Amino acid sequence: MLHKTQGLVLSYIRFRETSIIVRVYTEEFGLQSYIVNGVRTAKGKGNRIALFQPLTLLDMVVYYKPDRDLHRLSEVKTNYPFQHIPFDIAKSSMALFVSEMLTKTLKEEAPNPMLYRFLVDSVLFLEVAESDYENFHVGFLLKLASFLGFGPTNAREFEEQLQQNAYPFLPDESATAALNTFLRQPLGTPVRISRSVRAELLDAVVAFYQIHIDNLGEIRSMVVLREVLS
Repeated sequence: MLHKTQGLVLSYIRFRETSIIVRVYTEEFGLQSYIVNGVRTAKGKGNRIALFQPLTLLDMVVYYKPDRDLHRLSEVKTNYPFQHIPFDIAKSSMALFVSEMLTKTLKEEAPNPMLYRFLVDSVLFLEVAESDYENFHVGFLLKLASFLGFGPTNAREFEEQLQQNAYPFLPDESATAALNTFLRQPLGTPVRISRSVRAELLDAVVAFYQIHIDNLGEIRSMVVLREVLS
């Protein structure tokens, strides 16, 4: 049966010679995987593979059967063409990192409208922000943790959980203040911290996720992100 839904692209993998399997967090069905044929060819109509880059926002008409793990698309288009994320190296690096974290942490094949709205609003903030987005990835992950069921309420709780799991995190006053702002204020609230503190917080937040999510593994995009933001 055909259904209309919106979705947020997380990632894709190559499938056979010309196809891909794309993972999309959808508004109507939660996390879903779709096979898309014929997009990796020189004759690929309109360069359709561009529609499946990390964090792209889509309008879709999909075939959906609840007993299947892999579905097909009938129609797809972007509902918000990006003008900045793909062309700004800092934003594109953050997008790659965020999409990798989402791919490894989102598992629910059930709708969650509040989570979907948070994801879309976060991506739109990153797209349109002209300043004060250098901490986006850190603040985003701390907010996301609450939707995943393990978000800390304050910096002290965050610190204690890391130390209880043998992670040596001893933040200075600026790091503690930043954590509390990230946790208590809307995403994108300006936070003035040094690059070294930002890097320290990013490592700590990823370690925090590794405590709570089994087999999270290495986050490969962190290497590029550190280099770009250093």
